Amino acid sequence: MDNIKKLKNEIIEIGKLLWDKDLASALNGNISVRVDDKRIILTATKTCLGRLIDKDLLVCDNDGNPLESGKVTSEKMLHTAIYKNFPDVKAIIHTHTPYVNGFFIEQPVFVPRIFEAKLYLGEVKAIEQYSPTVQDISPVLAELKGKGLAVLRNHGVLAVGPELFDCFCWIQNLEEAIKTEAIAKVFKQGCHSEGAIAPEESKKRSFVNAQDDCTKAQDDKKKFFSREHMQAIVDIVNADEKMKQLGSQTNMNMELAVKLDETGEVFSFTFDKGKIVNLGNNANAEFMTSAPEVVWRAVFKRELDPFVATTQKKMVLKGDFAKISKWYAPCSRVFELWTRVAVE
Repeated sequence: MDNIKKLKNEIIEIGKLLWDKDLASALNGNISVRVDDKRIILTATKTCLGRLIDKDLLVCDNDGNPLESGKVTSEKMLHTAIYKNFPDVKAIIHTHTPYVNGFFIEQPVFVPRIFEAKLYLGEVKAIEQYSPTVQDISPVLAELKGKGLAVLRNHGVLAVGPELFDCFCWIQNLEEAIKTEAIAKVFKQGCHSEGAIAPEESKKRSFVNAQDDCTKAQDDKKKFFSREHMQAIVDIVNADEKMKQLGSQTNMNMELAVKLDETGEVFSFTFDKGKIVNLGNNANAEFMTSAPEVVWRAVFKRELDPFVATTQKKMVLKGDFAKISKWYAPCSRVFELWTRVAVE
């Protein structure tokens, strides 16, 4: 019971924080936490997140059925589906933030320009919604496989994570990033914001430039995370003129290794002014990025930016992040190019 009381207090505190930061309003939004493998706590229906009290927080079974008196939020199906599909998720916040909702009424995709938001959020896409409560949960689950954040168009924003405060940070970061774009438009009246992408353009791009000058060789697929795969990356990177320019400008001299968690396979790339001069297997490289196959495949499919994956802790970087960040531009170009190598 002490644990339940502690979790309820955390929900009350986060609800008040969301309210104080204008990330919740009126009776909108809902919060939940996982108690154990059989129970969750859900906010009741028609509650104000800024004024929650103990009776507004209901202990439920894994299907959202209350184990104490009260009626839970109408979004219980959304919360329970997430917990059932993502065992590592311990907390969920769903709320209706004004800048996020306003932006995605008009635009399908948001691409941050502020560096911190780029690294933390990456590209954010809206999931279409056709009812006041989420009925089609499958696209939400698909979006959450790569991120801790999902935007529900004409509805609100959803964040999941190991702690409630992580979820709060997701929501606040997105709201602040879009608010910054809105302020930028005020200062540059009449100009199209790079943070907003027109619907027809959004079909052509993900987190990389749609006008990229390299093409993916779909007819020559490589075995995933094989030496042939890595050599194809070396070839395309070394042939790229933009990469040569960026590598020279930033004096990109380093060794970066990549590791597949399931097999322990390691490949290392030695860069000399942006050119890869050696493909090896050095597990003691200055920088090492490791991740499970599902994350690497998301990266190679352009579903997830490696820098974003690192800040979200879906990938683990060993090495000085501050140091490697000075090569952000050429590294981003490398990541653009290696997605062009087709894999099985």
